[in-house]
Formats: sequence, structure tokens, C-alpha cells
Amino acid sequence: MKIQNKWIRAAIPALLLHCSIGTVYCWSIFSQEIADYIGFSKGATEWAFSFAIFFLGMSAAFLGNVVEKDIHKSSLIATICFAAGMAGTGFFIWFGGQNKGSVLALIGIYVCYGFIMGIGLGTGYLSPVKTLMLWFADRKGLATGLAVAGFGAAKAIASPIMQAMLSGLGEGGIYKMFYILAGVYFVMMFIGHLLLAKPEGWHEPSGKESKPSIVQVLKTRPIINYVGIWLMFYINITCGLALISQEKMIIKCIGLGASVGIISTVSAIFNAGGRLGFSAWADTMKDRNTIYKLIFILSIVFTGLVILTNGIKNGEGNVLLIVLVLALIFLVNAGYGGGFSNVPTLLSDHYGMGSISAIHGITLSAWAFAGLTGNQLAAYIVSHVGTPEAATNPVGYQTVLYVTGALYIVALLISLFFVKKPLEKK
Repeated sequence: MKIQNKWIRAAIPALLLHCSIGTVYCWSIFSQEIADYIGFSKGATEWAFSFAIFFLGMSAAFLGNVVEKDIHKSSLIATICFAAGMAGTGFFIWFGGQNKGSVLALIGIYVCYGFIMGIGLGTGYLSPVKTLMLWFADRKGLATGLAVAGFGAAKAIASPIMQAMLSGLGEGGIYKMFYILAGVYFVMMFIGHLLLAKPEGWHEPSGKESKPSIVQVLKTRPIINYVGIWLMFYINITCGLALISQEKMIIKCIGLGASVGIISTVSAIFNAGGRLGFSAWADTMKDRNTIYKLIFILSIVFTGLVILTNGIKNGEGNVLLIVLVLALIFLVNAGYGGGFSNVPTLLSDHYGMGSISAIHGITLSAWAFAGLTGNQLAAYIVSHVGTPEAATNPVGYQTVLYVTGALYIVALLISLFFVKKPLEKK
């Protein structure tokens, strides 16, 4: 007897897949431990995370058609690649510990955490999205928001577990943790893979002539419309990563260094909440692009307030400025998450459901490039402005806000003037 239940066939498997792959954002928890264990600088190991995000976006772009044709094949690819990449990362950390300063160990981590896991991330991220929108046709935003919230919530759930494992596993805990997590996430994702299924009544068009190419689909609207969606998605991620990557040090600047862990968890909750809340809210709107306008306007306002008050530099001991800086951090996290969850539904409103996985995959290439530019942009500014040699550099972090504020203004202008209203919600 076939199970035809939207929660069992779509929502639960989506959460199992996204709660697993979303732990890629836990990198900052163990990146210093990896660097110390294998004998390299933190800066050298940081590229593993950048590569993971880059290959997430690129694998989604190039494997979108595979997801479109067969979600079971794509979810299995995701399961194997993510778990194998994590286990391989553990092996090369162990190897680096045995051979301090080994370039082979560093390259192995790049390949496993960056490339192999990246493929698992991209295919795993895409696989449940179209299925959710098909099962929850009347509440597409709520459905995709629920799954993508799992991706955002993964950090909040996994962070304390990883920290406990690092301290509890003793010598070599860093590579042992990767072995254990590889097994746990393989089981979770494999169960999700087995459960995931499209509604029985949905049949993908077959044959070369029955389904238009992606280019043909995109040309059904002015091409500047799609370019606008891609650019505002890219800018939102770039700005989000730029601020989130400096979050820990900004919190220290305002005198809350002892509460970094708690605040990071709260910001992760806002990230997940933004994914669910903004996308569910968009279900009630005629044009989902309105959500992006709200995200950009709020981001501009709060960034501007922190710039005008010099909040990061003057925040320590000033309750009002501390609240203002924290509000900016939480808002950017929520807007960052909301930008992700609204993309597939916005695209489906403009281009229909027929090729949504492939189009969504191509659009995630924006995530790939933002993964290489967002945190690297912020790191460059902080290392060249203010007092880079000091333990904290408030002037550098304030300067990051000038850049992200300007980019948010550009994104708002794109949202207002280049992204047209959909003809109808499809």
C-alpha cells in the first residue's frame, strides 16, 4: 500500500535532509580546532567552508535537471556525497594530525568538505523543494519555508552537540566527531531519501518536445526580470555572510563576549524563523517580491542607524546601542534566511512549476559566488581598515556596514524597478 501523506512524503523527509546538510554552517565551531590539529593557520582552513558553499551553488546549478527528472536519484547522491565528504574530512584531519603541516591533508579537507560535501549540499538542498511545493500547492511558501528553516535551524541544534563532542571525545576528538556525524547524517538522510515522493497525481512531462528548455522558460518573461531576481538574491547573501562572518567579533566589541554562544544561537533561531516566517507571510501577498522590498528596507534602516550612532564602536556599556547592534544582527539573519526560502516560490510564480528545480538550481549559483565573496569581502575590509592588529577592530566592522548598506540600497532598487509583478501566481 502506497503512503500518500504530505507530511510523511514531503515535510518530514525535507527536514531530515535539510537538518543534516544545514550543519555546514557549524564550520566556525571547529575550524580553529582543525587548523591547530593539522598545523595550518585558520585562514588556510577557512577556504574549505568557502569551497563548500561555492560547490553547493554550482552543483545545484549543473545538477538541477537531475533533480527535476528523478528526486530519488538526486536525494541518494546527496546522502552518499554528504556522508562520504564528512567521513573523508575526518580522515584527512586524522592524517594531518599524524603529519603536521601536510599540504596533502589540507587539500584532502578542501576536496572532502568543499567539493564532495558541496555536491551533497547542492543536490540535497534542491531535492525536496519542488516536492514540497507540489504537495502544499495552496501554501507553497509555508512548505518551502519549513524545509529551508530546517537548514537554518541545523546550526542551532547541532552546535551545542558538536561542542560537547569536541570536549568529551578526548584526544583526537575533532576527527572522531566527523566519523560519528557522518554515520548519523547518513542514516537521517537515507531515511529522508526513502520517504521522499511526489504526489501520485503529478507526472513530469516526458519526451524532448514536451518540455521547453530552461532558456525558453526564462524568455517567457523579460530576461532582465530573471537577472534582477538573481542579483538581489546574490546581494542579500553577500551582505548576510559579510555581517554573519564578523558576528562573533562585533558581539565582543559591544562588551558581550561572554555571551557569544547564546547570542549566536539566538541569531541562528532568527535565521530559521526568517526562513519560515517571511515565506509563510508571502503566501498572503499578491507579489512575493514585496517580501524582498521589506527585507531590504529594514536592513537599510537598521544598518544606517548603527552607522549614524557608531554603535559597534560606542556600544560597550550603552544599553540602547547594544540593543540596536543586536537588532541589526538578528534582522540581517532573519532577512538572510527569508531571502533563501522565498526564492523557489518567487520563481514558481514567475515561471511555473514545470522546470522549477532546474531554474532554482541555476539561481543558487548566486549562493556559490556569494560564498566566495561575502565573508572574504568582510575579512579584507577588517584586515585593511582601522586597527587590524588589535584583538577587536570596531572601525573595521563599522566600515563593513558602509559597504553592506550601499549594497542593500542597490538590491532595493533592483527589487523596485527590475523585478516585475508575476502575471499570476502559478
